[in-house]
Amino acid sequence: MTELAFQSAVEQVGAIRAGKISSSELLDYYLERIKRLNSDLNAIVCMDIEQAKERARAADEAMARKEVWGLLHGLPVTIKDTLEVSGMPCTAGAPQLKEHIASKHAEVVQSLVDDGAIVLGKTNVPLYAGDFQSFNDVYGQTNNPWDASLTPGGSSGGAAAALSAGLCSLEIGSDLGGSIRLPPHFCGICGHKPSYGIVPQKGHIPPPPGIFTGEYSIGIDMMVVGPLARSIEDIEQAMDIIVGPEPPDRRARSINLPGPRKPSLEEYKIGFWPDDPACAVDASVGDVIQVAIDDLSRNGASITETHPEIDFANSYNVFLSLNAAVMGAGVPEKMFKKWVDTAGTLSIEDASYSSNFIRGATQRHRRWIERNGMREIMRQKWADFFQTYDALICPPAVLPAFAHDHGYVFDRVLSINGVERPYMDIMGWSGLASVAKLPATVLPVGRTPEGLPVGIQVIGPYLEDRTPIHIARLISEIIGGFMPPPGF
Repeated sequence: MTELAFQSAVEQVGAIRAGKISSSELLDYYLERIKRLNSDLNAIVCMDIEQAKERARAADEAMARKEVWGLLHGLPVTIKDTLEVSGMPCTAGAPQLKEHIASKHAEVVQSLVDDGAIVLGKTNVPLYAGDFQSFNDVYGQTNNPWDASLTPGGSSGGAAAALSAGLCSLEIGSDLGGSIRLPPHFCGICGHKPSYGIVPQKGHIPPPPGIFTGEYSIGIDMMVVGPLARSIEDIEQAMDIIVGPEPPDRRARSINLPGPRKPSLEEYKIGFWPDDPACAVDASVGDVIQVAIDDLSRNGASITETHPEIDFANSYNVFLSLNAAVMGAGVPEKMFKKWVDTAGTLSIEDASYSSNFIRGATQRHRRWIERNGMREIMRQKWADFFQTYDALICPPAVLPAFAHDHGYVFDRVLSINGVERPYMDIMGWSGLASVAKLPATVLPVGRTPEGLPVGIQVIGPYLEDRTPIHIARLISEIIGGFMPPPGF
């Protein structure tokens, strides 16, 4: 029966529709695993069991009438605790939101429910989804199923841990600087960061809940909502369900993504950016990715070591500045004024992450317009690259899963090839796609000598999400895809 926990969502729904298992049985099966295994992980932090059981019974009754709700009929899913689910808490890891109960579903959650999903629970995040680990003062720390002493990543860390451990069937997360890609890399699952603007953000926290009571809301720059799963097939199906315009735009707009550019792996032209001096990749990750690339090449893939005509360091600096502007907009006024005062004292030579963050968080609008212009130039260079190549493969992060560290974020360090590096280097490679608003798919391709998962990132052309997803699926057919962590 354990094998059932790690089946794809597509397989599980197929079993429900074929009468091999009922939705109630699948839900009870996951509830038993959660009761037995979740305490060591703290991945799922809130559940509405009675509501889930009631909906599972309704799904079974509908199936008995040969009535199919949709592609996810009777499937238990979990939702990242930054997305509102009606009747359940949505805290975004913030103590001041501990008592916040959502009155309606986030738009993306409603799409899943409309297609038959059963929301089982919420998964853990860092405070306001602002870290690459998942711990907060509301629910505590989430651990990696591959090694509890390590983080599963963030901010969709609870989501990745729950999927990896076989506690749910599908997840929806969000991504500003890698939050749908780093946790899958750390936990050995799949994730897809959609092109910016094709999946509704409404119902996500931040921004704070209760501000926008109608159809309008804030669209956060670079932030996207997207799926995490154990298989690329599930990613494909989830994207079919959740892609669409924000509510106010539906009067005159629809989104129809083009299909994959090529039918087979052999026909794709793929670039490969294995490393860069501006953000060196640890050998434990780089070596595994290189083995995967060699294996793909032996199986007919056309992969060339090349990349767009952009400077990595410049791209990352633009991303960090725009990202800091997003983060700075959400802090209390007292803190923001302190940052403004501090920014005026910083020397030009001070290029530390903390100083650059403060500069970005307090930048004048003119400066933001300049940075945004630089972004558009880089977007064009990516578009030029995709005139010749169909996708780019690169690392998702500079290292595999690392030890929990709750210290001050700008004091944290990472060891890369035996050299201490700033903690914020962790999002250098994910920032490439974020700043250019590009789709990017992460999937597992191997493990380090210590047995930790390693993923690769497949970046595709803007609005051509189906191309990197398709390439990832073809890669997973060669390299093998998801493997359960030991002990689960």
